[in-house]
Amino acid sequence: MNVITDLDAISAGQNLTRKLSDQARTLRYEALSAEARELARQCVLDYLACTIAGASEPLTKIMLAEMAEQGGAGEATVVGHAARLPVLSAALVNGSAAHALDYDDVNLAMPGHPSVALLPALLAMAEANGASGAAVLTAFVAGYELQCRVGRVIAPGHYDGLGFHATATVGSFGAAASCAHLLGLDAARSATALGIAGTQAAGLKSMFGTMCKPLHAGKAAYHGLLAARLAKRDFDSRMDVLECAQGFARTHSPDFHPARAFETPTGGYHLRNNLFKYHAACYLTHGPIEAARVLRLNHNLTPDRVGVIRLRVDGATDRVCNIAAPTTGLETKFSLRMTTAMALAGVETGRLDSYSEANAADPVLNGLRDKVAIEFQSGWPHTKAEMEIETTDGARMSATYDAGVPAEDVMEQGRRLEQKFHALVDPILGAARARDIVALVQRFDSLADVRALALACAAP
Repeated sequence: MNVITDLDAISAGQNLTRKLSDQARTLRYEALSAEARELARQCVLDYLACTIAGASEPLTKIMLAEMAEQGGAGEATVVGHAARLPVLSAALVNGSAAHALDYDDVNLAMPGHPSVALLPALLAMAEANGASGAAVLTAFVAGYELQCRVGRVIAPGHYDGLGFHATATVGSFGAAASCAHLLGLDAARSATALGIAGTQAAGLKSMFGTMCKPLHAGKAAYHGLLAARLAKRDFDSRMDVLECAQGFARTHSPDFHPARAFETPTGGYHLRNNLFKYHAACYLTHGPIEAARVLRLNHNLTPDRVGVIRLRVDGATDRVCNIAAPTTGLETKFSLRMTTAMALAGVETGRLDSYSEANAADPVLNGLRDKVAIEFQSGWPHTKAEMEIETTDGARMSATYDAGVPAEDVMEQGRRLEQKFHALVDPILGAARARDIVALVQRFDSLADVRALALACAAP
């Protein structure tokens, strides 16, 4: 990527949009390390697992029915369905399905869900255009890095303070950059695509626990894809959308830190800090889930032995996943208390059917839930949790867990993701079809045309 040397211009935000756009636009497959390529393939596999599993969710069926009614050419696969839709419609439906279970990956630099904003748009367009796996992979990394850099510029006020859902807003920029890269847009058109994406970007955290949260991912993919396609047709826009007066940064955050966009993240690139989910709930519940799991296993805890539960987490979680008394399966995914109760009771938090109305109403789980006293801390990592439990016989125990630490062993992470993939996909498409998809993703870079992978993910 280009090296930015003018520190004064960076600090002032001059040409920020153009500089970020050029970084993304000029990325080449040959510049990607073997580790980056492996991580990108892992993102593809995890995205497909979440989308296939989310294809039968009610919100996905509603979205598909609406888009099918709109009609149009059957250019792209609707993952997990026999239907085919126009590229934009497919991106919208697949993006919503991918986030329906809240089981998809996370990057705290956004902060949000990176792959579900990018891959629905990229794969739909690649299928229609006959693009290669290597081209898609490069475009994915380009958009991934850009959206994380944009997220850093407006942190923390965009997400933590004002309540925007960065998957929807920042993700729209990433999707536009990825699609512009795959379309081979020049410098002006690529920056224009970011402008078109920026004026569409929207999504509210207040919608967490409703169907609108998954819709945010679908809309990010849709907005970014539409932006790139319009820019290719010479639709115009400002090319300084991030930094201009009344632009995205100044209207969407009290914070504006342009220099952060060009800081080198831990590991050298943002993709290295991708976090995959092994619990099908909001990522900020994962620290408490893991701490509770450790205490249950290490101390042979049973629900009847638990007296008091003290949970310490960052104050930002109060505005993300603190539904106190959830009544639906979807709401339980955004409840620190209920997910803690589930982990302490030995409920498998990686299973999709664990998040149900039955569990939300379960008296044992509700009894544990109501024993959780949350103490919100200031300035903690969003993903850190400390848990102390006092048992009914007076014993005390504690555990700390930070879910924001990336895996050190990338290959072992890949093996764990394959297990997750088969657990989600085998019951739906069958073990043989699931193995075929895994094999295609493993050689994704060498695919001359990604259509074979798209078709493998359709309903039989």
